[in-house]
Amino acid sequence: MLLAIDCGNTNTLFAVHDGQDWRAQWRTATYSPRTADEYAVWLAQLMGLQGLSFDDLSACVISSVVPQSLFNLRNLSRRYLKTEPLVIGDAGVNLGISVNIDRPGEAGADRLVNALGCRVKYPGHLVIVDSGTATTFDVVSADGVFEGGIIAPGINLSMQALHNAAAQLPRIAIEKPDRVIGKNTVGAMQSGVFWGYIDLIDGLIRRIRAEYGQPMTVIATGGVASLFEGASGAIDHFDADVTIRGLLEVWRLNSVRKGV
Repeated sequence: MLLAIDCGNTNTLFAVHDGQDWRAQWRTATYSPRTADEYAVWLAQLMGLQGLSFDDLSACVISSVVPQSLFNLRNLSRRYLKTEPLVIGDAGVNLGISVNIDRPGEAGADRLVNALGCRVKYPGHLVIVDSGTATTFDVVSADGVFEGGIIAPGINLSMQALHNAAAQLPRIAIEKPDRVIGKNTVGAMQSGVFWGYIDLIDGLIRRIRAEYGQPMTVIATGGVASLFEGASGAIDHFDADVTIRGLLEVWRLNSVRKGV
């Protein structure tokens, strides 16, 4: 079985694939000092609830945008899975995606994995909206070329900045308000955060489509993407499995090349 790990700035996802289907998925808050042994204790307990153990895992693929966490996740694979992990961004790893930007090395591992994860499921030109610590808009051509995109502050980051910078504004939960015009401080903040992000998403997608000049399919993914379902008029598909699908495809591409 394959252990796929997606380490983002806010959360880290662990998923187990048995060759046919995803058997289980778990999330934990990303905390870079967490050691390989701490990961192992946490993961072993959760796998046990699904009737799994480290002995069932024979391969590991990792995508991480947090360097210190990557060090500890490599050690998790080496020590407890007894296997060298396939790490997105390492020399010689084939991502199956060409990169057409000024400095290809600047393309984040998570964005390239998402590009592959969408390309294997959706045809044509794509826009991938990933709502996490940052909200990214990535353009992938119909022939599988990463064409660049947009990076905006994430909705949680914006809400936290608003709370930190204005002493009288409370910390609020992200939810769809009943009305646009708020009748109290919390309602006004929720409207600004929620509808402001809907218009950011819809507006930027409109501009991307106008500049690209081709029909495009828009896929939304990421931790808070489901909040926008039914509110955004520009998103065609909401797909929570984009990243782990991309990790699985990267592992398959490189396993075939190595004859695994």
